[in-house]
Parts: sequence; C-alpha cells; structure tokens
Amino acid sequence: MWKRVLAIVAIFCGASLAWMILGATIVLRTADSDSSQQQRLSAQWGSALVQNAPKVVAPDALSVVVPIRGSRIDVALDLEQRRKGLLWYNLYNVTFSGQYVVRNDTHSKHLVMCFLLPASNGSYADYAYSIGGKPVAAPEGAQRGELDFDLAPGQETMIGVGYRTQGMESFVYRLGSGIESVRDFSLTMRTNFKNIDFPPRTLTPVTEIPTAEGWRLEWTYASLVTGNGIGMLVPYPLQPGPLAQRITFWAPLALLFYLFVMLLITTLNRIELHPINYFFLAAAFFAFHLLFAYLVDRIPIEAAFAICSAVSLFLTVSYLRLVAGWRFAAVESGLAQLVYLVLFSYALFNEGWSGLTITIGAIVTLFAAMQLTGRAWKFS
Repeated sequence: MWKRVLAIVAIFCGASLAWMILGATIVLRTADSDSSQQQRLSAQWGSALVQNAPKVVAPDALSVVVPIRGSRIDVALDLEQRRKGLLWYNLYNVTFSGQYVVRNDTHSKHLVMCFLLPASNGSYADYAYSIGGKPVAAPEGAQRGELDFDLAPGQETMIGVGYRTQGMESFVYRLGSGIESVRDFSLTMRTNFKNIDFPPRTLTPVTEIPTAEGWRLEWTYASLVTGNGIGMLVPYPLQPGPLAQRITFWAPLALLFYLFVMLLITTLNRIELHPINYFFLAAAFFAFHLLFAYLVDRIPIEAAFAICSAVSLFLTVSYLRLVAGWRFAAVESGLAQLVYLVLFSYALFNEGWSGLTITIGAIVTLFAAMQLTGRAWKFS
C-alpha cells in the first residue's frame, strides 16, 4: 500500500514539474506576442488617449487666461477589439466634439485658444473648428493646438472643435493639469459596449442610461472644482493567454484532488490500480492542458475548452474500461475527472470567483471523504 502511495506521490511531483514548464512556455509565448503586437497596433491605432480641456488666453494682455463659461462636449466610443495570438486588444474609434462658450473680459480683442490634440503622432479625420457656429479653416497654428481669433472686449462667442481618431485601452478628458474650476459643464459619452469601467482619478457619471448597443453617460455640473478627469476604460474580453496560464499553474491542485479521490474510491471498492495506471491518468490530465495551450490561440476559448475536455475524458474512460471495467471508468472515474479537471478549470474563467469556488470544492471533497471513510475505517 505504502509503496503504491509513494509511487503516486512521485507521479504527482513529475506531473507538477511538467505543468510548471508548460506554464512558463505559455508566459513566454504571451509576452513575446504582446511586445510585437503592441508596437504594431500602437503604430496603427495609437495609444491610450488623454484629451485636455482647451485654454483661452489674451496674449496682448500679458497672457491673461480668459475663463470658459460653458462647455458642451460629446464623445462617442466605438469598440473594435482585435485578437492577435494569445491576446485580445481593446481598440476603439472615438468621435470628439466640443463647444465652448468664451466671453472676452480683457481689454484685448485678440485671443488664442490652446487645444492640444491627445496624441502628437495620431491621425485625425474631420478635424474642424468653428467660431460663432460658422466653420473656419484651421490656420497653420492649429497644428500646434493654437487657434487665433478676434473677439471684441465684452463680447461672447462659442468656439467648436471636433475630430475623429483611434486609440487603445482608455479615453480620458482632463479638465486641467491640477485642481480646476468649471461651470455650466456637460459631457455626454456614448458607447457601443455594455461592460463599462472608469480609470483612476476620474469622476463617475451623474446619469447612466442604457441603450440598445451600450450606454449613454452624462456628466453635468452647474459648477465644479476638482482635480479629477472624465474617462472610460475600454473592456477586455477573456484573454486566452492569461487564462491558459492560470489553468495550467493551478493544474497540480486539480490533479491532487483527483488522485486523492481515486485512491480513496479504489481502496474502498477493493480495485487494484497499478502505479502505471495512475501515471496514464495523470498523462490524460496533462493532455488537456497541453492541447488547450496550443489550441486556444487558434479557435474561440469556449470551443477549445470543450474539445480539450472531451479529449481528456475520452482518454481516461477508454483506458480505465480496460483496467477496471466500464462502470468504474464512466461513473466513478468519469465523474471525478469531470469535477476536478473540467469544472475546476472552468472555475478559473472568472478570476475573481476562482479562489472561493476552489475552496468550496475542497471543503465538499473533504466532507465526502470523511463520510465515506467514517464507517469503513475504524481504528481501535
């Protein structure tokens, strides 16, 4: 008995080492793919975008800042995710439109609006200005984020600016570099995705309205003093590479539960399994993770998971039917593998719940083992 247990322990240690090596290869494959794809996609789509609010100054009056009396901003985010190998990338198209009310309270009629675009190396379609509702041709200074215009002292006008561009990961609208005061401010953001989240140091919406495609979010303030901005994190789908890593590195624990249950069941039912039988059972477990690691970057995650589960179960059941018969292979062993390989791995799909799910599974396993052995093994 003890020789068999020692042999099973040796098999478990060898399988665990194999899983650590497989997990390390997935980590390297993911990192190599990410470094090359990030550069390629950044060159094509740009990076995370931060749009700063404009500033209006009167350069003839020692660069006195002219306050913006009202802001009407519209942002539309159109998610366009792309999968490259073991990773998804959350790309998006953004349409930005801003209308700003300016009142010239200085003695100078010449004003300059400083509006820096979010990325100096980006591409901007439909880039346009308007003053008083009338489109104006962007002057040469607009390339540097500057728009010169005349406004008589004491007069008020509305300046508009808009563009379309692309970005990755997040979009943030900053009210300024530090704590800023704004009034009569309204920003509306529309998304074509449901799963929304907000970057650090940004305000949550005042109003959230679900739409057929996503959300209509509104930030509306009569007056506001804050050092935070307004933004959106573009959601990621389930990532194939990190998921394969997580399932692979947790695999030894799943095998430990399975081998423990199998040893318990065979002992209680007086079924003799040779250590070589346990070796092949561990190999069937490993086949699941090996196939999943190299299939998940080719087909959808759910399909890869289903195929790998079916292959591993087929290997185990078809093998054990020769060793201990169909009933033991399909019922006891099949159910144990379904729980400790398939369901255990599926619990890791949601990283936030995986720890609790595995803990509950361990407690249920302990309870079942205690109930099965409580009457069968009595010690005097």
